[in-house]
Amino acid sequence: MDDISGKSSTKNDFSRLNADMLHTILELSSDGIWDWNANTGFVYRNPGWYEMLGYPRHALDNNVFTWENVIHPDDYNQVMTVFDDYINRRAPQYQTEYRCRKKDGSYLWIEDRGYVVARNPDGSVARMVGALRDIQLRKYSIEQLERRNQSLEALVAERTLELSRVNQQLQLQVDENRVLAERDALTLVANRYRLEKVLLQECERAQRFHLPLSLIAMDVDDFKPINDRHGHGVGDQTLVQVVERLESCVRQGDLLARWGGDEFMVVLPESSLETAKALAETICQSLRTHRITDDVKVTLSLGVVERQVNEAPAALMARADQALYRAKAAGKDGVST
Repeated sequence: MDDISGKSSTKNDFSRLNADMLHTILELSSDGIWDWNANTGFVYRNPGWYEMLGYPRHALDNNVFTWENVIHPDDYNQVMTVFDDYINRRAPQYQTEYRCRKKDGSYLWIEDRGYVVARNPDGSVARMVGALRDIQLRKYSIEQLERRNQSLEALVAERTLELSRVNQQLQLQVDENRVLAERDALTLVANRYRLEKVLLQECERAQRFHLPLSLIAMDVDDFKPINDRHGHGVGDQTLVQVVERLESCVRQGDLLARWGGDEFMVVLPESSLETAKALAETICQSLRTHRITDDVKVTLSLGVVERQVNEAPAALMARADQALYRAKAAGKDGVST
């Protein structure tokens, strides 16, 4: 009987080993270990994680954005693809290599491995743990070996330099063309192509990290009579000034884009319907009190929606457009959800 009581007591002791106790144990590990509670958004990182990247212990925010922000931009999409494939059960494991930005601004090659330890009833991740390993030396050794194997490098150095300069010029041209391809020629804000591209990325991000995402659709009330009465030159100038007012209202991190004609959209990451509606009311009031010229005064109708779980970008945009039509039907110069 005494033996049975002892075993029961030991079992109860182990059952009381909660997350706080686990984190206390992990404080003693020299490896970079992380523990993500997907339901709350809280991410624990042990001292080894911070020391590997040169930060004081627990100096950064305990959320997923800290991880996003230290990943090298060139590695980000590849990392997220591997991560998404694993948490959505399209791959048997999460293991990848990428560069992390250290506190001094330099980058460190690491190997990141993680395991889902609990899922919610709907199959989504509830908790995931993992570890980082410094592989900088291994990467450096590979690079050194590659350099030694390039025995002909000295013979083609001058040609390589010349080609490098040409490539730089071409890259500058490509970058410039990319910017132009994603910018509206008249108003200089994002065009439809960039809007669809960013909205897709933000929908994926909202789905991945359980974040809110809202969209505002708007257009200029009675824009055609402005063109008919004053000419297309005044119409174009009207759109330019409308955009200037819109840019003064949107927040850093929002994307303002011209959807087409006199219709515009604003993508609002990490924003609820209430936040988006408040911004829409601000925009509406800003245009209401602004006169383009002595003869031209414009107002806007706006439709506001918040993304639903698993909602595709096209469906989200369609709902925003429907909300915009409701604002038009309600008398214009207003906001509808």
